[in-house]
Amino acid sequence: MSPVSPSDKAGAGGEDHQPEPRVGAAPEDPPTFRPYHHPAAGWGAARSVSRVLMRDRELVDGPRAIMRMNHENGGFDCPGCAWPDDIKGLHLDICENGIKHVTWEMTRKRVGREFFAAHSVTELSRWSDFALEDQGRLTEPMVYDPASDHYVPIRWKDAFELFGRTVRELDDPNQAAYYTSGRLGNEATFLYQLMARELGTNNLPDCSNMCHEASGRALQAALGTGKGTADLKDWEAADALFIMGVNAASNAPRMLTALADAYRRGAQIVHINPLVEGAATRTIVPHEFTDMALMKSTRTSTLNLQPRIGGDMALLRGMAKAVFAHSGSDPKALDSEFIDRHTTGFEEYRALCEATPWAQIEEQCGLSRADILKAAQVYRDADRSIFSWCLGVTQHEHGVDTVREIVNLLLLRGNLGREGAGPSPVRGHSNVQGNRTCGIDHRPTDVFLDRLAAACGIQPPRAHGLDTVRTIEAMHRGDVKVFVGMGGNFAMAAPDTPYTFAGLRGCDLTVQVSTKLNRSHLVHGRQALILPCLGRTEKDHQAGGVQSTSVEDSMSMVHLSVGMKRPASPHLLSEPAIVAGLARAALPDSATAWEWYVEDYDRVRDTMAQVLDGFEDFNRRVRLPLGFRIKQPARELVFLTESGRAEFSAAPLPDVRPAPGTLVLGTLRSHDQWNTTIYSDDDRYRGIRNLRTLVFMNRDDMRERGLAEFDPVDIVSTAKDGTTRRLDGYLAIPYDIPRGCAAGYMPEMNVLCAIGDHSTQSDQPIMKHLKVTIDRHARTEAAR
Repeated sequence: MSPVSPSDKAGAGGEDHQPEPRVGAAPEDPPTFRPYHHPAAGWGAARSVSRVLMRDRELVDGPRAIMRMNHENGGFDCPGCAWPDDIKGLHLDICENGIKHVTWEMTRKRVGREFFAAHSVTELSRWSDFALEDQGRLTEPMVYDPASDHYVPIRWKDAFELFGRTVRELDDPNQAAYYTSGRLGNEATFLYQLMARELGTNNLPDCSNMCHEASGRALQAALGTGKGTADLKDWEAADALFIMGVNAASNAPRMLTALADAYRRGAQIVHINPLVEGAATRTIVPHEFTDMALMKSTRTSTLNLQPRIGGDMALLRGMAKAVFAHSGSDPKALDSEFIDRHTTGFEEYRALCEATPWAQIEEQCGLSRADILKAAQVYRDADRSIFSWCLGVTQHEHGVDTVREIVNLLLLRGNLGREGAGPSPVRGHSNVQGNRTCGIDHRPTDVFLDRLAAACGIQPPRAHGLDTVRTIEAMHRGDVKVFVGMGGNFAMAAPDTPYTFAGLRGCDLTVQVSTKLNRSHLVHGRQALILPCLGRTEKDHQAGGVQSTSVEDSMSMVHLSVGMKRPASPHLLSEPAIVAGLARAALPDSATAWEWYVEDYDRVRDTMAQVLDGFEDFNRRVRLPLGFRIKQPARELVFLTESGRAEFSAAPLPDVRPAPGTLVLGTLRSHDQWNTTIYSDDDRYRGIRNLRTLVFMNRDDMRERGLAEFDPVDIVSTAKDGTTRRLDGYLAIPYDIPRGCAAGYMPEMNVLCAIGDHSTQSDQPIMKHLKVTIDRHARTEAAR
């Protein structure tokens, strides 16, 4: 298979329609679409795992990793999603996609100086993203040589000095930005933000700026905490689970166990999503061996509702309206005692719900009143309810308002501060929540900065820094000259791909800390460094012995992770060691004991315990079985809001209907994908093989445009400022999605989201609410 992209696959951006390199693997077989009717996970997952282990020749280390992944007391944390680990000692607390992620990291392939000598950056830029990562693990630090257009080896000391000299020569510390992906462990995270703030900036953009920023801001405003309050024990006790805007079978597959358990004990499970995804049907949980042998599936849903894209808030408003209407005849419909004692803004919210006509609610959510009342009935009948959501809720202009509407509904029946109830956002990457907890925040609180100053002896800056979107804009203006990417693939994860590329290329220096080659190494500044780091599966040897790192899951549990394998190269450094090396080079006179911290991560944790609320006695508690849960004041009905109470919101419903002739398009991931990492061009649960350059459409919308299955189409998005962006030659797939809606894969479709198309509430790119037209491909139409 050639790594070079075919030039006629897809055009992106600009009037010249120059194609970008493809993302996926460019399979040789033709694409197929056959709706998937099998249970989620089960034998489909087992066959997939077997193929992965054989393809990557990990028939020994792969099974070893499976038996160590997500295990307490000496196991390593899956570098995939942030779903919490089992609390009952399950020995196979794993999933298909976690195994893919681990074997992808454990590959025997290597990318060293010989590889870079053989391939110029210009050549590599034509390779697919799949081909780049498939070359294997990076083995030594590299620096870009503009004279030859190749990366060449550089000593760690010299790499650190290049960074340090460049940063010291900046006119203003705010001319640098320090990005974090959700993979970085807590100890490295803490040192990273400490370095940035000692240098004098709060420019700490992170992947959460693009994913769950809306959740954090909404929960902070409503409850005084930026996190969910429910944990796995609550999931086990809930009478009703409402799962919104998440494809759990692919993005948090271990949730399937919780859903199957809930169904078996008689709980109601309501899935709310424009697409009926794999987790919303039935499953065979692979570690339930009897069910696997008998091919006995368990339902994972009792009700599926498909609102239009962006219609979740209207659905929630309708449910609340129904609860209020029922309260006239049922005094238990509302928890009046809870509302009186613990909330504010109730009467305003009641008046708003009662004044919102049903016709408006139905029109905005795209569901009938009867369907909305079904969901409301489930909520009223349940004594304890949990609402869980992901990016299908947050990546909209009104994402904050929607999450606050979730909280409103929970407050009406006192579903907070008691077992089996509460908000439960589904975080993405394995430590994205820990990153924010440990200081990666461009808007830090004064309380945090005061404690950081006292514990670390620095004077951190007080002005807010730049988030992801603002960082890209600042790179374009020339205001950010140095960009450091701590993990991830920023160039492909961000919106408005050509605009992001141009911003990165305008920097004086880009630094990427990575395990594998990716697009962000090729879209670089005038100077560029690739700094290879240890993977989560690898042993971290320091002066104090083999080290462990900690992570925080979606439900605020903090636990240790210890690698099991010999590092892919003797030249790799751990992330804390890389941060310390960068910091010392940039701050040669710093009193911070960077090298001392790296010798023993317990020392980092001791300092973290002084700074971070809830991390008291960190080193002892993190070594407890299962670790510890960070205290959640809102769970104890202590609300750190201005009023000291949980606060109802009263936001008007947004108009989410597409204009005539247009559709609303949301981006999503395939099953064989983790964030920007693509494992293949297949998407099993959606019935797709050998294809990523597609768009899912409602059959009636296709018929209206004269389109048949696999017809090539051109997709044009219109931004808030009226500018347009396009993708040409994508293939139309008829799918069960509401009229007026469409969907396609990121990162290919990130090009359609203008840099200015971000929420005014959260500053998140609105990648789930792009206004597009879709028409027959121009060349196909001309041929007719």
